[in-house]
Amino acid sequence: MLTKDQESLIDATAPVVAEHLDTITSRFYPLMFSRYPEVSVLFNAAHQADGAQPQALAGAVLAYVQLRREPARARQVLATVVSKHVSLGIRPDQYPIVGECLMAAIGEVLGDAVTPDIADAWGALYEELAGLLIELEDHRYHEFAQREGGWRGTRTFRIDATRQESSVIRSFVLVPKDGKPVADFTPGQYIGVRLMIDGVPVYRHYSLSASPNGERYRLSIKREPEGRVSRHLHDVLGVGDTLELLPPAGELTLEEGDAPLMLISGGVGQTPMLPLAAQALEQGREVVYLHAAQERAQHAFAEELASLKAAYPERLTCAVVYERAETGNTEADHVGRLDRELLARYLPAGQPHCFFVGPQGFMTAMDQSLISLGVDEDHRHYEHFGPSRPLDAR
Repeated sequence: MLTKDQESLIDATAPVVAEHLDTITSRFYPLMFSRYPEVSVLFNAAHQADGAQPQALAGAVLAYVQLRREPARARQVLATVVSKHVSLGIRPDQYPIVGECLMAAIGEVLGDAVTPDIADAWGALYEELAGLLIELEDHRYHEFAQREGGWRGTRTFRIDATRQESSVIRSFVLVPKDGKPVADFTPGQYIGVRLMIDGVPVYRHYSLSASPNGERYRLSIKREPEGRVSRHLHDVLGVGDTLELLPPAGELTLEEGDAPLMLISGGVGQTPMLPLAAQALEQGREVVYLHAAQERAQHAFAEELASLKAAYPERLTCAVVYERAETGNTEADHVGRLDRELLARYLPAGQPHCFFVGPQGFMTAMDQSLISLGVDEDHRHYEHFGPSRPLDAR
């Protein structure tokens, strides 16, 4: 626990640290990977290269500095960090590594401005944050392990079936190798995946794209041309191969109530929307489902949406937008971009909750359009496939 003097030092130096935090976090990761190369497998190199991971760390540190005196609010804000950590199986013994390297990076960037007292204060702040994250993550691990079909750590699953959903998206149906039940998850969540490529473990997380059923999970993964893991899954793995799963996590879930929903997706961002739509329709709620794809060949899950529409014709409205359409193709409801005008046309009356997932630029555009349409912040819900960062980040 921080002393009053340390709290005063944090308050006094926070503006300086905030000013240099992007530089600090950018220095932190190379430093940590050089000192502790074994932890580098937990991080996606692409998110290091584009700055997403350092931005996410900087955002979490700043959020905690600002909210640490409001414990309930701090826990709420840190929920996304906790979910990402759960999907990676982060352990308490890994936190000292981060603390050591973060303080070293602060020292390198700020130099002599970091006196021993200031270093002690920020070190104590990190220990406080780490302790809170460890507590919240342990609660998640324990709660999931206690469910029927739950587990702690990793569990081996076998690929039972695959299906090519579009030219770039393939679904993998996974069943537990031990043949026992699998725990349900909350629709909208994702799950951590650990697999070996060339003898090296790699970690990713993917949305669970089908409703929970106690027997299997489904992951629907886009093949990225430069994606080492997605290419391995598409090009190398098949029925009978195995991989390890970590507990499901994620905050893109429905709140209780009967408010209508607007589900908006771009590309593979559709994957968490499918179970969300099914859950909401089962609850008797009105659902508007908007999906943007580049072209017909990349449009996945059309048959699943058609089945939901047939089952709930009065409560489900679906529309698909192709950025480009083939001559004579009438499958798209609209051609061009999913923009404010289209959102306004389909936005349900009342106070709908709007969920949107897709590429960074897509989500930024959706958020700005929904703001202009009067949708309140607590009714706009989104989630990044990678590290969280502000929607206006580029």
